[in-house]
Order: sequence, then C-alpha cells, then structure tokens
Amino acid sequence: MVDMIVVGAGAAGLVAAITSARTGQKILLLEQNTKIGKKILVSGNGKCNIDNKYITLHRFHGENPGFIDEILKGYDFEVVEKFFTSIGLELIEGKEGKMFPMSLQASSVVEMLEYEAKRAGVQILCDCSVTSLSKEGDTFTVETSKGTKRSKKLLLASGSPAAPQLGGSNSGYAFATKMGHSLIPRHPSLVQLCSDETWVKECAGVKVAGIAQLYVNGEYITEKKGDLLFTNYGISGLAILDLSREVSTRLAHYDYCELNMDLMPELSKEKLTNLLLGRIEEGSEKPIAIWLHGVINKKLISIILEQSKCKAKQENDLNRKEVSKLVYTMKNLKLSINDTKGFKGAEVATGGVNTTEINPQTMESKLVPNLYFAGEILDVDGDRGGFNFHFAWISGIKAGNNF
Repeated sequence: MVDMIVVGAGAAGLVAAITSARTGQKILLLEQNTKIGKKILVSGNGKCNIDNKYITLHRFHGENPGFIDEILKGYDFEVVEKFFTSIGLELIEGKEGKMFPMSLQASSVVEMLEYEAKRAGVQILCDCSVTSLSKEGDTFTVETSKGTKRSKKLLLASGSPAAPQLGGSNSGYAFATKMGHSLIPRHPSLVQLCSDETWVKECAGVKVAGIAQLYVNGEYITEKKGDLLFTNYGISGLAILDLSREVSTRLAHYDYCELNMDLMPELSKEKLTNLLLGRIEEGSEKPIAIWLHGVINKKLISIILEQSKCKAKQENDLNRKEVSKLVYTMKNLKLSINDTKGFKGAEVATGGVNTTEINPQTMESKLVPNLYFAGEILDVDGDRGGFNFHFAWISGIKAGNNF
C-alpha cells in the first residue's frame, strides 16, 4: 500500500509525483512504455518547447473555459520556471515566447525529471500496463501487468489517443468512465490535413510562407499565418497545424472544409498586380508557365493557371484582366480538405474527461473522493508553442500539492 499511485509517467504524471513526494508522500508511478517521458523526448524537434512565457486564457481550449481560467489563476510561466529551476534545469527564450531548456535537448528534461523523482523517493515502474482499477472503501486497487497495486489515492495522467506510436491510448478514458466520469468527444489536433485533390501530389515538398484561411460550408471561419507545406497526402506546415483543431472538429460533423491560401502575403493585391504588369515585355512569345518561373515555385504554376482560368498562352497575350486572374489565384489558392492524418499524426487531442466534474483548485474528482486527474486526459488542449506542456506541468503541480 502506497499513499498515491500515478498512472502515466508523462509531463503531468512526473511533475505530480515529484511535487507530492517532496512532501513526504509515498508515490508509485506506473508507465506502460519501457521508458518514461516518450512524448517529451520528441517534442520541439528534440529541443523540447517546454512552455510559453506568455500564458493567456485564449491559448487554451475546452468545453468549460471557466475551469481553464481557474486552473491558470496564479499558475503562470513563473511557477513552471521555478519548478524546473528547482531540479537544476535552466530555460531560455525563443521566438514568440517559446521556452526551451538551455541545453536545447529534450533528453535533458526527461533525465532531470527522472533523477529528481527518484531522489524524492518516487518508485517508478516502467513496462507496466494497467488492466483494471477499482475502489473499495478508502482503497484503490490497480491491476497491472506486474501485479496488483493498492493506494489511498489515485491520479490518472495517462494522456490521450494522440501519437499512439509513443504510447498514446484511450485507456485512461476507459478507467475514468468506469469511475462514473463523462467524456467530451476527442479529435486529433495539431495535425496535418488531407485532401483528395490530385494536384497536391505534384506540389509535394513545396513550402511557402503564407496565410491559410478556413472556410466551412462556404463561410469564413478563421485564418493562420505561417509555413504551408504541400505533401503527397495534402498539406502540413505551422499554419496548418494551427488551423487543424477547428478543421478536425468540423470534419467530425461532416462539414465541408476548404482552405484559401495566400501564397504571397507580404505583397498586397495592388503591389503584386503592378509587379506582374511591370514584368511584361511587349512582343515576347515566352510561354506563361516559363514567365511565371521568375515569380513563384514552378511546381505551383500549373495549378495556378488552372484555378485562375487564365486564357493567355504567352507573355504578349497578358493584359490587366489576365494578370488580375493570376493575382487573385496566387492570393486565394483553393484546396478542399477531406480528412486529417488522425491521432497517429496528431500532437494532441481535443476533448477528454469532462472538467465540470473536476475541482480546478485541487484536480480532484467531484464524483470519487481521492481520485485525481492531470494533463491531456482532461478536456483541455492548447495552441502550438508550449501551451499544452504548460497545462500538463501546472495541472501536475496542482494535483501533487493536494494529494
């Protein structure tokens, strides 16, 4: 019998275990993978975008924003920085407030968390799958692949189905529902988007700095600026990842989703029109496709000509009307979206355990005494840029402080 069993040695579970063990609690940390912190290790392209310096409510999402607001109060970046400083990890700031370990190595984060957990007395059991759990009286019984474990309190920090190749699964949700909790539907987020339009295959590998606008059933919804990367299956890039939460949710409701992409956001319609008009040489028989090589990636030219319905075949056929067609298409290239790359391609998942059933001050269940939740298992997800980690760290710290 231990004081607390923590299921899941990811970001939230590790921090919760350390925080609680420092108060003298006897903690058992169970991890189904052979090593702890697998998602941490691959984050930020191996550099670990550990948090964001500028924490605001609008960077987080869920059905119950009031819960998120309560969680964030008094738990800004400085709280996370203080925790990591306490384990000997120094942080540095990157672009857009993104914070990284000074070593720029995700392995530093995992190894220092593991060292601190063990130093604080946490017992870590890896390669240990939880098969069932129950509660009788004041005791939780957890059946695992390494025997039966019992505790006075239980924390579920088992993550979401995102990135199953790294251990993501629905197991925690099954345990939560068995304990009487309800779930908000889960969808992939921070994920690449798929299209059945064949032209994207011809443009695979092309990356431009642009703006992607999302239209749903013909209605403008939102837009994001950043990289647009065309692929064999559809499109990726930072702007696309930022849009994907909305797209994923809309597709789940069978809505029609289409992107309008501005491939030249730094040039206004007027400036781009004048640029192209100024390039026309009278009498030139240069084919339009060759003429456009000097302006835009050649793999995109055929689809621009097709979508614009430009009638000019060569340079001396161009006039303001035909140039205007080209300009409009370069700033409004359309791509229909029919799917995402699913949970396997997703960094996080939307939805999860209904937060109206959780106390935001303690992370304890309102339905089952001494049952706690932290991290991505809950119906809270954040924007790209360290916000998902922030929620994992602070929910883990809050839970650990209240065991």
